[in-house]
Amino acid sequence: MDIVVITTVIASLFLVIGGAEPLAARLRLPYSVILAVFGILIAAGAIFFLRTDLTDALNPVAEAIIGLPIRSNVFLYVFLPTLLFQATLGMNLRRMLDDWVPILMLAVVAVVVATLGVGYALSWTSALPLAACLLIGAIVSTTDPSAVVSIFRSISAPRRLARIIEGESLLNDAAAIALFGLFMGFVMLGVPDPSLGDALARFPLLIAGGALTGWLAAQLAVWVMAAFARYERAQISISVALPYLSYIVAEQSVGASGVIAVVAAGLTLNLAGPGRLPPQAWSNLRDIWEMLAHWAGALIFILAALLIPRLLEEVRIEDFVLIGVVIIAAILARVVILFGLLPLLTLLRLSPAVERPYRVAILWGGLRGAVTLALALAVTESFRVPVEVKRLVGILATGFTLFTLLAQGTTLRSVIAKLGLDRLSPLDEALSRQVVAVALQTVREDVARTTENYDLNRDIVRTEAKRFGERLDNAVKSAEDSVDILDRDRITLGLIALAGFERDTILARVRERTISARMAEQVLSDADRLIEGARTGGRSGYQRAARRAVVYGKAFRAAVVLHNRLHLSAPLARMTADRFEHLLSQRLILRDLGTFIDGRIRRIHGRRVADLLHELLARRIEGVETALEGLRLQYPGYAEELERRFIRRTALRLEEREYATMREDGLIGPEVFTTLSQKIATQRGISEDRPRLDIGMQRAELVRQFPLFADFEGAALKRLTRALQTRYVNAGDILIRKDGVPKSVFFIASGAVEVETAGQTLRLGRGEMFGQLAVLISKARRTEVRAIAPSTLLVLDEERFKRLLGRSKALQKAVRESAVKRGFSADMLLSKDTSHPATEPVQSP
Repeated sequence: MDIVVITTVIASLFLVIGGAEPLAARLRLPYSVILAVFGILIAAGAIFFLRTDLTDALNPVAEAIIGLPIRSNVFLYVFLPTLLFQATLGMNLRRMLDDWVPILMLAVVAVVVATLGVGYALSWTSALPLAACLLIGAIVSTTDPSAVVSIFRSISAPRRLARIIEGESLLNDAAAIALFGLFMGFVMLGVPDPSLGDALARFPLLIAGGALTGWLAAQLAVWVMAAFARYERAQISISVALPYLSYIVAEQSVGASGVIAVVAAGLTLNLAGPGRLPPQAWSNLRDIWEMLAHWAGALIFILAALLIPRLLEEVRIEDFVLIGVVIIAAILARVVILFGLLPLLTLLRLSPAVERPYRVAILWGGLRGAVTLALALAVTESFRVPVEVKRLVGILATGFTLFTLLAQGTTLRSVIAKLGLDRLSPLDEALSRQVVAVALQTVREDVARTTENYDLNRDIVRTEAKRFGERLDNAVKSAEDSVDILDRDRITLGLIALAGFERDTILARVRERTISARMAEQVLSDADRLIEGARTGGRSGYQRAARRAVVYGKAFRAAVVLHNRLHLSAPLARMTADRFEHLLSQRLILRDLGTFIDGRIRRIHGRRVADLLHELLARRIEGVETALEGLRLQYPGYAEELERRFIRRTALRLEEREYATMREDGLIGPEVFTTLSQKIATQRGISEDRPRLDIGMQRAELVRQFPLFADFEGAALKRLTRALQTRYVNAGDILIRKDGVPKSVFFIASGAVEVETAGQTLRLGRGEMFGQLAVLISKARRTEVRAIAPSTLLVLDEERFKRLLGRSKALQKAVRESAVKRGFSADMLLSKDTSHPATEPVQSP
């Protein structure tokens, strides 16, 4: 075929893509539906002009359209990796990981249920072998959530809900394509009734092999991209090669799932990229991939739609019955997931509660599209698949896709309107009226200053001021009619607004490079949790999310175990340095929120709500300062190094801004500006390097600060440092339970604990110890010790503590004083330890 004709057709398809988006917005229909309709109309028109006797003038164009080299490999090897890779790059993975249970369950279980449901329904109602029926089930189990997600975003649906749907769809496609490959193999081998156990047993191998291939490829790509730090176009070029090579290697060399490989590669790059690549390069990389995915998604829909008339050429009357069976079975399978599994996950507290209207919208919004047609095309192209199976696969997949696009897609917005999801709640409606009133008051003040500065005609100013005043009076009256907003609701709305402003501030700081790209995703995730916590749980939900931002997580505790037991310090050093930078970034952001409360929230929600928000903000600042102070005490000097790094980066940002201003004012030319910018970029690269944290040296310094260990020096201090183990605890963690016999003594490096014994409550802080009395009397006591703040403890086992007690006068004095406070005979306690002479050194562990 002439290359000029092919180029003309493809360029024309881009014109169609350009016109489809505004048309979809005008008709209020999903973008994918408009693309599919255009594709069908173009293909139908081409077939008509080829077969009509009216004219032959358009035959070359029609032949070019019909003869486009559209094969399943084009979809699977060119377009699909692009779509999947960009979807993983655009995800907030830290927030996705919070919901990995519902995402994984909905994705994998939904695919299996749909495959089995459709497969067995067809097996009972048709003459097809079971393997072919299950193959069709896998083909139609993929979903395209773009329509329902875009509508959810436009109606301010919960972010977490949209995130779960997006994550479920990504893994849904991956799992469905993996199952498709499995059952396709059975069909081509002529296995009519495969063992379900054997089929599902091979499924994890496909997943694991693909995941490992993608992870290794992405790790190599990130290493190379980091080495090319000054060459942004080289980094982007490597990122373009990554998904395709991952897919090909997994499929052709490893024999695993290429789709899983692409997803794993994208997830790995998403996690590692922000910390290894310059912020601007990472932002540009994501923008380019977003554009590539937009084109790929549009082309895959149009090109797949061009195949629909061809796939339906051999349709028979009885085939419509089977199409109906597929539709009913697929919808019922979705009902089982949305109204059976999802509520069960909510009861188990593994998934957010999804209200029934949203579940109905998700059910009706489960459109099928290009992936389904591409998989069906792969079956019809295979010469090893029986002819009747190929015919029915093409017809059933195409018929089901048309039903979802033309029946569900065109009515989705109407269904959402009937469910009432497109209307503001009474609370949001009342709030919107108050916001309008406050905004108009501010606008009136600003307009008044503007008219004075420009000395405008007074009559015009007076006329416009009167007109604006009438609008303001109506807005104020409407707001006063909405006084039925409860204080509890005002607090919730204020917290949502405060968390939203916090997120905007973080983005501004990232753009200014005051906050590093490494920390950007983490602090943004914290802000998202605050927004969702306030939406779902009000004040208590907001506070829970705020506490989560400063506590020691499971990954951190696992790193501590590796350090203490296996002496692997690298993970703990990295995560401790991350925690330092995270807390410093939080402190920087929290200091900017007070003015927002006074300037905006007070005017909308009143003084009482503003004062309460100030109180909550003060608690957050106190929690961050406490956690940061604990790290300062444990690692003296490191926080100062990070603060120096922050000052240097701020100075570079201001210097860069000054050069840009001089360039705009014409004070320096482009050559001078380019040279100065290159110098700034070099200095910024140096300032981005985070100082190294040496945990071993820092812990020795921490032990030296304890007054209890003041009489240890040299080799004895080193042996003591090795014997002590570090333990990190969160507020509420129980350290010693009632009637338990402690086997260790705890020294508080930072934070605080509360001791309940004999009806009394004592609080212990930095530099104090607990557990020593129970160890010395060697019997259970009705004492409970719990942390009341994130704390760092140094732990010494019973045997080493007794040896230490035998040689440390300062420790003996502390034990004696604590015994007297609790009504014990100090001399009796100390006399029990007679087996260890005072000269015996502390042994290394």
